[in-house]
Amino acid sequence: MTDPWFSEKPGYYHGEPLGRKVEDLPKLSGVVVSHAHYDHYDVEAFSKYKYKDVPFAVKKGSAKLARNVGFSHVEETDFWDETDLGGVKVTATPAKHGVPENTYVLEKDGLTVFFGGDTLLIPELEEVARRFPKIDVAILPVNGLELRPMFNRKVVMNDEDAAKLCAILKPRVAIPTHYAFTAGNLRNHVLLKYTGTVEGFKREGPKYAPATEIKVLAPGESVEVKGELRQ
Repeated sequence: MTDPWFSEKPGYYHGEPLGRKVEDLPKLSGVVVSHAHYDHYDVEAFSKYKYKDVPFAVKKGSAKLARNVGFSHVEETDFWDETDLGGVKVTATPAKHGVPENTYVLEKDGLTVFFGGDTLLIPELEEVARRFPKIDVAILPVNGLELRPMFNRKVVMNDEDAAKLCAILKPRVAIPTHYAFTAGNLRNHVLLKYTGTVEGFKREGPKYAPATEIKVLAPGESVEVKGELRQ
């Protein structure tokens, strides 16, 4: 699982139904957490998960949050640290957001997944492509969140940024995320600005990375990505 978020509070709304409730989750290999913002690290709601020994990989400095609600195997990671979560090799990779953050590369059975958390498009991500030249799936934020009180400072990549990152990483499949999130009408108008959409990613993706297939998933929908022969 990546970045668990199962509850809502003022200023943080999913904008779409949950794909699955905590109580309905299977036994997981592990959990990776990109950063400590509530909508990515909702440990209070996730504490209902019955397997408290599920291993976590979290950003350095944020393990205490999960441990405080009863999770026993929580490892802090920083850029290029490696760990194993239930047989999945996890590498923490560079990111930039409003708080300290990791992105992650997950590897198992010859398949490689890049998880982009809430990162901006930064030059350091080019090193991910050099170290992992065969990425099967990239899960990328696309809403281009900007903070209005801070002179519209962008803190999340937008749809065109995500398309450019696909040109760098060259994933076989790209799955957009973080486009339904809403802070509510008032906060959206006063505090936040969104410069990216899922429709924009579907439009921009083929321009920058025509070989990457874009898959937009409805809540609860799954996609199967099979391995392929590689030279």
